Amino acid sequence: MIRKLLFILILIPVIAFTQEAKKEDVWAPFKYFVGKWEGTGKGQAGISKLEAEAKFVLNNRYLEFGGKLVFEPQDKSKKGEVYEDIGFVSYDRMRGKFVLRQFNMEGFVNQYVLDSLSPDFKTLVFVLEGTENMPPGWRAKATYKILNQDQFHQTFELASPGKDFEVILESDIRRKR
Repeated sequence: MIRKLLFILILIPVIAFTQEAKKEDVWAPFKYFVGKWEGTGKGQAGISKLEAEAKFVLNNRYLEFGGKLVFEPQDKSKKGEVYEDIGFVSYDRMRGKFVLRQFNMEGFVNQYVLDSLSPDFKTLVFVLEGTENMPPGWRAKATYKILNQDQFHQTFELASPGKDFEVILESDIRRKR
């Protein structure tokens, strides 16, 4: 009886530690993105250069990221374009899902949910589940494919009401050294 009680008393801290480790592991798919990034992109608005940064904030409960895209001048836009956004990824324990809330300089506030995650954590797909300041019926999808420890590829797609997804921007992004 004493051996059983001793075993249980030893086991309780182990179980508690394991459960705490699992809580921390929930962020495993996103730890890769922490750091400063730069890259190039191409899409409907032309050729772009980007800078971005991601970091955990507020007691490591949120992943904050922000970035700036600068598009080269082209026929449609003689001066080029600048696009900036900031976002936060959170873990909704009630749904068991990651949620990405993105705020951009155009006044859109987009809420995405992590729709799929490959078993090796190398492909993440977020789909739009709600937006502010955009007519109803629009859909969006952001796909992140990790290529190696210092490089990933991002594809952003949009679909107007009743239409198929169309690639708006593709970017090759590498870790800054």
